[in-house]
Amino acid sequence: MKAICILKLEYDSDLKAKKIMNATKVDNYEFVNSKLDKNHIKTRIECKSVSSLLHTLDDYLACISIAEKIVKQK
Repeated sequence: MKAICILKLEYDSDLKAKKIMNATKVDNYEFVNSKLDKNHIKTRIECKSVSSLLHTLDDYLACISIAEKIVKQK
């Protein structure tokens, strides 16, 4: 069984999306694949189980949240 989540995060500007993408692209590994599309970050997360997906999604969104806070301060 595969569990898949597709996220589309929209930001106020292309630059803001790019900064957040750059800050979190180290999280793009075997389970996470993110792409930048103008002011959107499109992310696909694929895991072997729902529980793994939830853990990966939680970790990824925590990283996004921190990156958003840092970008907001600048």
